[in-house]
Amino acid sequence: MSAPTGSRPFYAGIPIFRGFGNLMEPTLYSPLPDDWVIGVSDIVESTKAIAAQRYKAVNMAGAAVIAAVTNALEDREFPFVFGGDGASFAVAPEDIGRAREALAATATWVRDDLDLVMRVALVPVSEVRARGLDVRVARFGPSPNVAYAMFSGGGLGWAEAAMKRGEFAVAPAPPGTQPDLSGLSCRFSEIPAVRGVILAMLIVPASGADPAAFRRVIEDIVTSIERSPDAGRPVPLSGPPLHWPPAGLDFEARARRGGSLLLKRASVIARTLGVFLIMRLRIRVGGFIPAAYIAQAVENSDFRKYDDGLRMILDCTPELAQDIEDRLAAAAAANVVRFGLHRQDAAMMTCFTPSAMRNDHVHFIDGARGGYASAATALKATLG
Repeated sequence: MSAPTGSRPFYAGIPIFRGFGNLMEPTLYSPLPDDWVIGVSDIVESTKAIAAQRYKAVNMAGAAVIAAVTNALEDREFPFVFGGDGASFAVAPEDIGRAREALAATATWVRDDLDLVMRVALVPVSEVRARGLDVRVARFGPSPNVAYAMFSGGGLGWAEAAMKRGEFAVAPAPPGTQPDLSGLSCRFSEIPAVRGVILAMLIVPASGADPAAFRRVIEDIVTSIERSPDAGRPVPLSGPPLHWPPAGLDFEARARRGGSLLLKRASVIARTLGVFLIMRLRIRVGGFIPAAYIAQAVENSDFRKYDDGLRMILDCTPELAQDIEDRLAAAAAANVVRFGLHRQDAAMMTCFTPSAMRNDHVHFIDGARGGYASAATALKATLG
């Protein structure tokens, strides 16, 4: 493998593509170097947590993995993908130690502060290739401000399955260990569907499916969605609703380091009130312009991705949701795809904003009533 091993020269050197409809083009994807590792995580029994309406806690746990690793790597670029009840990423060999510590600390924090159990693992890329699979990564730019990683090759899916079998596990850190989750928040309120339905979609290739046929299905679905007036991003141009106190106040307090929970809550209450007033009254503070931040949050929102399967959160009409389901059902009957869909009435946003003065803040979108986790449950049901 001749690719450079440093995370900056390799990942940052991959060209960014803009049109999401091109996501299945193989030439956009570059193979990860053999000495890299894949990090994977998920919430154990997330279906039960979803049934208990702990949607925000589950999303906060998944986004915490990305925040913790980003902060541990001191803001170096690395490929990652948010999956709702977990996250996946890849790091260079010189970053493995820090990534391991961040994963271990996050698993402990999720257990101690969110009362959830998170599995975490680090899987060498060489182990994936030894099984005849690959891990290839592309960079999709939804806006001029950010780029999100897309993964292909089947390796990410294999790594997740290996993690669930207990392989390559990273043990949780000692009790009380807390990762650096600076910048992680969920201050925005739920985003109601405008067109009728917030549709969470997960589409993967069927076992033994013809890759060309699978590509045609994905491209057809994506193209039809992008051209349809009956579907769009779940975040309106005016931005997500913002109320005070935010529903995620307690989670944000628990994500802070140091001090008692009572003091951290008081600090978050005061800070979020100040932010609420600044945003509601559109008060410019130094170089911070509320309208610009909201516009960037809309543009940067991560509501569509590819990680060995297509994931999307759409605001669409019930009729279009049914049309998508019918087309996917036909493709499944032809043994081309396996899919899971979940309809709900609202979306939710979890934010990672290391600095409000920068334009590269990221905003992870999921359904507000189960989202990706429920779509994954529906997909598993089709596998018997």
